[in-house]
Amino acid sequence: MANRLSSGGRYSVLLVEAGGRDWHPLIHMPAGLAKLVGLKSINWSYETAPETELNNRRLYWPRGKVLGGSSSINAMCYCRGHRKDYDHWRDLGNPGWGFDDVLPYFIKSENNQRLHNCLHGNEGPLCVSDLSYTNPLSQVFLDAAKECGFLLTDDFNGDHQRGFGFYQVTQKNNRRHSTAQAYLKPARNRDNLTVWTKTSCQKVLLKDGRVTGVCLSRKGQSLEVKVNKEVILSGGAINSPQILLLSGIGSKDELTEYGIDCQHELPGVGKNLQDHLDVCLVQRCQKKITYDTLSDLVVALNYYLFNKGPGTSNIAEAGGFWQSPLANDDRPDLQFHFVPAMLDDHGRNRLKGSGYTMHMCVLRPESRGQITLRSKNPHEHPKIEANYLSAPDDLGLMLAGFKLQRQIFGAKVFDHYRASEVFPGEDVNTDQEIIEFIRNKAESIYHPIGTCKMGNDSMAVVNNHLQVHGLQGLRVVDASVMPTLVSGNTNAPTVMIAEKISDHMMRQ
Repeated sequence: MANRLSSGGRYSVLLVEAGGRDWHPLIHMPAGLAKLVGLKSINWSYETAPETELNNRRLYWPRGKVLGGSSSINAMCYCRGHRKDYDHWRDLGNPGWGFDDVLPYFIKSENNQRLHNCLHGNEGPLCVSDLSYTNPLSQVFLDAAKECGFLLTDDFNGDHQRGFGFYQVTQKNNRRHSTAQAYLKPARNRDNLTVWTKTSCQKVLLKDGRVTGVCLSRKGQSLEVKVNKEVILSGGAINSPQILLLSGIGSKDELTEYGIDCQHELPGVGKNLQDHLDVCLVQRCQKKITYDTLSDLVVALNYYLFNKGPGTSNIAEAGGFWQSPLANDDRPDLQFHFVPAMLDDHGRNRLKGSGYTMHMCVLRPESRGQITLRSKNPHEHPKIEANYLSAPDDLGLMLAGFKLQRQIFGAKVFDHYRASEVFPGEDVNTDQEIIEFIRNKAESIYHPIGTCKMGNDSMAVVNNHLQVHGLQGLRVVDASVMPTLVSGNTNAPTVMIAEKISDHMMRQ
């Protein structure tokens, strides 16, 4: 948004970021993501409230607190989702958001290094490339999927999403290509663009139904910044609803509970929270070829000195999209990520030995949660209630997906590598035992959306131009506006949303 709106010199733009600059070297080395997940200096490090259906566990939600946001700490997988996801948005009452409407903005944003066809762009700011280095086990995983009868694909964003293959990634010259690198860096020297880092937004300022500015916390002091045109919230599915609520925009009853005067009643603020719940199957490996066996120092030196080797990997190198036996339409309802290393607790718990991991998540869960305040203090994290598995069908899909995980790891091609199963273990076999494992070990795979949803019903927060209903001068432009989850990773769709709305604003 900052890049597009400051182009041409028509508008003066102030970009406010709660975190700092994206200077950390681990941000730019792709494999550094394994360390970023627990690095609090660039991470909001949220936790959910106790999740009832996950045995009252609090789940860790890492989110980027740095220029580039979560695109500076994610696994860089470039996935758009399924075309029917966007047609569904349109059919929910959001004209202009069908797949044919949004495809031009995916293309506009993309600079694909391999694919040249009508579904891909080659001149956009965001570089999308194949991985230059992959672990041999990632190919074994794909061979196993083929052995089990699953299709292979070289493009998850092509005519057909279904299949298994290597992920394309948001990398340029073997470096992470976040939105900060792709969009902000080329625009930083513009006279009409100002960037304030380590500055948090406490609330937006309203007068007579119009947003007139923002209240910020900067260098330990509060200050107000007035705007001539608009305030755009791009804080994501957690921060954007929190800012609205702190501003007195939301459910009157909830705001009153925290001593906040309701300035504008919108009961949907913070509601409709959705996320992809993920479960990992972890297998030990007979051979020392996984990333568990590598020296972090050797990997870093090879990367920083020669720009090659395992340091260029996004770790989640291969994966797939497939339909479970319970699928209710022709879209894949499961996504898989393969990691040639053993993962537990987002990689924060380093397991001894050598192994490999398969992630699996249900793509379109029916469970819905919410973001609410804990207090009127803008520096206190909001309350996150994801309500995972609160919709009964979600658990059945997780169970079906787990059985496909075991089927793939049981393929003959893995016989030369397979040792004991770490999680859940060979003694976990019945449906009830697997369900208990899911309740004990499932985690977020970092795709929260929906808390300022787009639409026209009573719980919608923004219209199809992402303007907050009933107010002038305020938009929300981030993943919180998605009415339903896309069938895949959420970074590329969020970039598309920003491209689409900035184009709309520049045409006004």
